[in-house]
Amino acid sequence: MEIKIRNRSHIMQAVALLMFLTLVWAYAQLEWGLPNTVKRNVMQARGTIYAADGSVLARSVNGKRTYPQGHLAGQVLGMMGDTEGLEGLEAAYNRTLEVGEDVKLTVDPRTQASAEAALAERVKAHKGEYGSVIVMETLTGRILAAASYPEFNPNNWRSYSAETRRNRPFLDVYEPGSTVKGLVVAAAMNEGLTTPDTLYTTPMQRHVGGRWGSVINDAVDHPATLTTKYVLRYSSNVGMSHIVEKFPATDMRNYLLNYGFGQDVQLPVLSTATGRLQNIRKWDDLVRVTSSFGQGMSSTTLQLAAAFNTLANDGLYITPRLVEGATPGERREVLKPAVARETRTMLEAVVKEGIFANAGLEGYGLAGKTGTSQVVVGGKYSKELYDSVFAGFFPADAPRVTVAVMVHGAKLDYQGSMLAAPIYKKIAAGLFSDWAAAPAATSAP
Repeated sequence: MEIKIRNRSHIMQAVALLMFLTLVWAYAQLEWGLPNTVKRNVMQARGTIYAADGSVLARSVNGKRTYPQGHLAGQVLGMMGDTEGLEGLEAAYNRTLEVGEDVKLTVDPRTQASAEAALAERVKAHKGEYGSVIVMETLTGRILAAASYPEFNPNNWRSYSAETRRNRPFLDVYEPGSTVKGLVVAAAMNEGLTTPDTLYTTPMQRHVGGRWGSVINDAVDHPATLTTKYVLRYSSNVGMSHIVEKFPATDMRNYLLNYGFGQDVQLPVLSTATGRLQNIRKWDDLVRVTSSFGQGMSSTTLQLAAAFNTLANDGLYITPRLVEGATPGERREVLKPAVARETRTMLEAVVKEGIFANAGLEGYGLAGKTGTSQVVVGGKYSKELYDSVFAGFFPADAPRVTVAVMVHGAKLDYQGSMLAAPIYKKIAAGLFSDWAAAPAATSAP
């Protein structure tokens, strides 16, 4: 009996010693960074993230999560903690990746690199604070690029601030400004309220909203009368006030909802911001007019791209896609195809006749609309802080790609035509080159 008790005592001592050594080893791993077998095994088993062309964006090597393309799509990818994803796709698809399944994105590395380079170049040159770009395949909704600036390299993520790690095209909310004019004109034509040739009296300012209303102003000098086509060409707020004058508030707001504003983008798992449309109870005459030129509402760059893609896609809204094989999103008809095509023609004229030097390419049909929106600071519109915005598509007659651009806080030439439009132009030039698309013949000057 005494021998059995002694043996049990030795066993218990051995177990206690083993447990103590295990605790010492765990403490040593935390205190001195000794090899962590559990962490290594977790990393080794984690799935790989691929780009659309099969190139590796994130993988595990020797127990460490690495990002071979550096800062390319860094904010989209996010980063890993010791054992799980902390932000971006690493967090959103953590359960999928941690069981060893791979994730393939719709992102095209060449387009992503082009968008990041164009964005970085212009934000720096104009002394902006940050910016974002979405490039979207028109017929499928596949996101070919989602660029943010400043850049972020997830390989050494601890050296970056939370602001720099932010996936700005999906999360930053701002007033889209005059870009919305193209969408509202299309909606008004769809309702039979205007045509491209309808003529309006357009002084440089107009009081709207009755006794409790306000005076709206135009920024660009223009003739005293403008057709709808030239309301877009000169980006006339006064012209827009006439176009939406008989547009029932509920109907106009519903069009904006159908374009995707004021509601979630149905991207499975991923975090996206919603933006805002004012409650229908507040839609008096003044709100209807200011909403027609993108003031008093808000959007993300992702939402703006999806909305303009509706024009590019013959009036059909399709939910953007970032992950191949994900559940297909919503598809809904917003405009008659003929109306979408008429609007595209007018937006092509905006580029060709108005801002060609900054947004056009000789021999190629580009279409789009600028926006320059004042940023609200302390409840009032700032006279010093602006968002530069552009949304468009190409080729204009049969779009393949839709692009939305936003730059915040530029100190030099902050107007949409001067800052956001050239970013769109550079991305378009890169894609036309990738497609080996020859320019159309043009007449000699």
